[in-house]
Amino acid sequence: MARPKPGEDKLAALRAQHALNPHPEAVTDPAFVGGGDLFDARDLVQVKYEMLRRVRAEGQAVTQSAAAFGFSRPAFYQARKSFEAEGLPGLLPQRPGPRRAHKLTGDVMAFLQKALADDPSLGARELTRRLREALGVVVHPRTVERGLARGQKRGQRS
Repeated sequence: MARPKPGEDKLAALRAQHALNPHPEAVTDPAFVGGGDLFDARDLVQVKYEMLRRVRAEGQAVTQSAAAFGFSRPAFYQARKSFEAEGLPGLLPQRPGPRRAHKLTGDVMAFLQKALADDPSLGARELTRRLREALGVVVHPRTVERGLARGQKRGQRS
């Protein structure tokens, strides 16, 4: 069994945590370009932290620091805001995709609950069909099942 090359484990870990810098070539800061073992332009969290540190500890201008680390000024300010609120974990990229069931708005849930109140035997497939016809909202039957289950859990707490 072949052993991974040095750095491949780290690369795999960065990928798994979504912390692999998509543009390491954009990092032009001398500490990262020198090829030392400590600084790795592929490590997005390290790059963001060092960018913030340069401004805060060394007084480097935001524009200069952002450019040297391959970011825009707005990205610098977003990183700073996240770091101040959450510390180092705040520099980890957010997971891609929706954060919540964005199609199951209050109106959609009210429609589903009324349909179920009128006919408790309705299944998720029939509910999604009625939802599509009545409101033009297209969702997967499993989304409806999850939304209704969440609604029932909330109702039980009250």
